[in-house]
Amino acid sequence: MPKRSRLIVPLSLLTLALAPQAFAATAEVDPRIEQVLTELGKAQSIQATAISPDGKQLAWVIQRDGKPAIEVANADGSHARRVTAAARSGSCAESGIAWAPDSHHLAFVSNCNVDLTSTKVMQNAIYLADTTGHDAAPARLAELKGYVRALQWTDDGKSLGFLYVAGATRHASATAAAKPAAGEIGVTGVEVQRVASLDVASGTLRELTPADRYAYEFDWSPDGSRIAYTAALPPGDNNWWIAKLYVQPAQVDATATVLVDPADAASGSLQHLQIALPRWSPDASRIAFIGGLMSDQGATGGDIYAVPAAGGALVNLTPGIKVTPSWLRWTSPQSMLVSQVSNGQSQLADYAVSATQAQQQRVHFTVPASISDGSASMAMSLSADLRHVAFLQSSYARATEVHAGALGKAAPPAVTSFNAALKPAWGKAESVEWNNEGFHVQGWLLYPAHYDPKKTYPMVVVVHGGPSSAVIPRWPGVGYGAAPLSALGYFVFQPNPRGSFGQGEKYVQANRKDFGYGDLRDILAGVDAVEKKFPVDDQRLGLTGWSYGGFMSMFAPTQTQRFRAVVAGAGISNWQSYYGQNLIDQWMPPFFGASVYDDPAVYAKSSAINFIKQVKTPMLIVVGDRDAECPAPQSFEMWHALRAQGVPTSLVVYPNEGHHFVDPAHQRDVLQRALGWFDKYLPASR
Repeated sequence: MPKRSRLIVPLSLLTLALAPQAFAATAEVDPRIEQVLTELGKAQSIQATAISPDGKQLAWVIQRDGKPAIEVANADGSHARRVTAAARSGSCAESGIAWAPDSHHLAFVSNCNVDLTSTKVMQNAIYLADTTGHDAAPARLAELKGYVRALQWTDDGKSLGFLYVAGATRHASATAAAKPAAGEIGVTGVEVQRVASLDVASGTLRELTPADRYAYEFDWSPDGSRIAYTAALPPGDNNWWIAKLYVQPAQVDATATVLVDPADAASGSLQHLQIALPRWSPDASRIAFIGGLMSDQGATGGDIYAVPAAGGALVNLTPGIKVTPSWLRWTSPQSMLVSQVSNGQSQLADYAVSATQAQQQRVHFTVPASISDGSASMAMSLSADLRHVAFLQSSYARATEVHAGALGKAAPPAVTSFNAALKPAWGKAESVEWNNEGFHVQGWLLYPAHYDPKKTYPMVVVVHGGPSSAVIPRWPGVGYGAAPLSALGYFVFQPNPRGSFGQGEKYVQANRKDFGYGDLRDILAGVDAVEKKFPVDDQRLGLTGWSYGGFMSMFAPTQTQRFRAVVAGAGISNWQSYYGQNLIDQWMPPFFGASVYDDPAVYAKSSAINFIKQVKTPMLIVVGDRDAECPAPQSFEMWHALRAQGVPTSLVVYPNEGHHFVDPAHQRDVLQRALGWFDKYLPASR
């Protein structure tokens, strides 16, 4: 064992000691882990990019001095310069970039004066900057008390639409830390996100959608007279899974028409599934969207659907395809540009669209990397003539950069070099494919750093969240993940079993009412495939994951003794009790076929707690105390059960954290503990 050094507790952790729920960092840290964390922390975080309509300028959002900042450059990345509303550079958090149709002005959201009153209401302003080289400071269009995101111009440049939560005290997301439970639950303090518009000339704010309807996404009609949006009754965190598609005039108190209700039998193959990314066709005759079985808002994937904007029959344009569309953009009334997951890789393709189907015509590029402009999953930023594209790209080999150029037969090159000097501290990545029970399955394998084919190595299996998601290569952040394990000498296997994106919607839906069974068999078959090809020690297999991966980490040891150590992050141990504990129960019936009250047996079948006597594997459990998606009581329940069985276990609860940890000290601590756990039970060196 390497000599361990004492951890110097950061100031942020010392302040936490004053809170009611004090948190103590892990007492000892392997110096190798600290080195890996330091390397991960060197990457500059680029969060979004956008190309101007004329294709001549780029804007991007990048972390500067601990806050998001906006920079504007030529289309080739040259002559980058800061754009800010602040009198002093670095004093504002700024993001939400949206180019005006004239290509000379850039709208953005700025937070320079955080409201520090007892209400803790968020405060944001919308600014408009002239990017043509003038020295004038950006003009403030509106000062808003609340949450603002998703700026979108009308084509005439007269109005800005956006999603707005008036009086918001938290980010509008189920993964954000939930409010402390107080008052009448479901009534007290409910915050509603609405579609709002801002008249650029006068600064007049209008909240367009009803106050009793929570809006998730929207799109202007080509002439700006109507909006299409997805929405449900509050609370918004819970009801995204049952949202409907609406269309209404872009006016206050206008009557909205329901175009698609997935609860209705008339929705056909979309019934009881989810809808995302509504987009008007250029002739305003139809609205297309992505529809499918989706576990989380923002993790978009499914088939492409279309419905007449005036109302009418819903059509699935892509039944039976073997990829997963995640983003679309109409390029004409008869064509679309589509970003899709294909066998664990990112792909951009053209589709020809008729009244009844959308057929892939050609693939622009396929890359073993993650791509997005930051506005939506796999979204692309396009010039008005659709000839130029910009997006962020990262992989296990290269950290995030802005890519931009002509839309053609190959992915455009990086036009920034913020992270060009960084080299991976982990091993190379390789796609692994296998067949199991009639399914073609794919996953990604990270080699150990400094790999020697003459040696035998332990391997940790990392199960992704979702389950409706996919592992696509990306440069890792400081948070918990696969790369640090590889850097410390482990093979790391990241499978995309049934239930994942990348093989078509039938594959995504293949684990409905079957959590922990068919998907686990796919994973174990993948482990076998890896072991046939690589020098993996089957006696040193570990398992980990977060969210759905946390559930699998808790459940798999009840079905197999193959894993010798487990780290379960934000897991679910008992689906029956979970149904009544979480704040997002609407996601469950689409996956389980019924509520727990109508079919308790299907929930019991996949609950680790019901098979706890079979668990022998040492398990570290970590969770945030304000996690609304996978509440901490689920982790407590598993920890109690393991202790009662005499199974080595440890439970660590992180204060003021939701489903995604945001405190850097907590991100580092959970990684340190997890790596220490694996090092104890399946050491990399033997």
